[in-house]
Amino acid sequence: MDAWVVARPGPIETRPLERVRLPMPRPGPGEVLVRVEVCAVCRTDLHLAEGDLPPRRPRTVPGHEAVGRVVEAAEGTLPVGTRVGVAWLRSTCGRCRYCRRGLENLCPYSTYTGWDADGGYATHLVAPAAYVYPLPGDRPPGPLAPLLCAGIIGYRALLRSEPPPGGRLGIYGFGASAHLTAQVAIAQGATVHVLTRSPAARELALALGAASAAGARDEPPEPLDAAILFAPVGDLVPVALAALDRGGVLAVAGIHLTDIPELNYERHLFQERTLRSVTANTRADGRAYLEAAVARPPRVTTVDYAFEDADRALADLAADRINGAAVLRMP
Repeated sequence: MDAWVVARPGPIETRPLERVRLPMPRPGPGEVLVRVEVCAVCRTDLHLAEGDLPPRRPRTVPGHEAVGRVVEAAEGTLPVGTRVGVAWLRSTCGRCRYCRRGLENLCPYSTYTGWDADGGYATHLVAPAAYVYPLPGDRPPGPLAPLLCAGIIGYRALLRSEPPPGGRLGIYGFGASAHLTAQVAIAQGATVHVLTRSPAARELALALGAASAAGARDEPPEPLDAAILFAPVGDLVPVALAALDRGGVLAVAGIHLTDIPELNYERHLFQERTLRSVTANTRADGRAYLEAAVARPPRVTTVDYAFEDADRALADLAADRINGAAVLRMP
């Protein structure tokens, strides 16, 4: 099968991805073989390619927002032909204290698509049937792909930020995940203020219903009850904390963040301001978000790339040339 692998982790300008031919994988017990139709491009893929996220195995196929059809399945799993989404969380132990408490995203033995096992930058992939999501078979696959990470992780980040009903939410950075999360928050009645360096992203934010859109380091027009940091820039943590009202919560949505500069307790944390991380998601998060997104589809802004241009898609993502979500279309 055709695939892209992370051959030499390093700056995207050094072309860390390599296009290769790999043997066709076979599903084991409890697994399905999926013929990939599309795979969205996530910033986590970029972190893996550049080495910010240390590879867990050599020459891994990245990609964890894959949509495709089951073409072979272990007995008792899913019917052949089922449209499924393959997301970041690949497996958990089911036995540790975190799994037993419903916090499988914190499982110490969890594994991840496109990091511990080959992902969706390929024509086919194998995944545990218990961790894929059935998707509508009668819809275009492109807009479905970003929902599998950008949508699900953004949804969990929104939960972690705990905006009160009708509250004021700040969103720092406005890429694939943020533009989906903003729509959920607005539908729930929040007043959303977007702060991002990209003029095109600010225009998109306003078009989606944001109350304001300004530069990443600007002050929002009013104090924030909650905020989500999507940009992987630690320097923005103090900026966002300072914008919070008393009792406000800042959730950091990314798996990778540059170093956070020194915080001032009185300015950034006093008066019960809270700083939280977001670690992966549970399958319950995924099911809840996808059920809502399928019932009332969000406006998904995508930029299509041919499969052979996967390296260019990551380079464009690194340079902030993508407005919305990049999606690879398989040959």
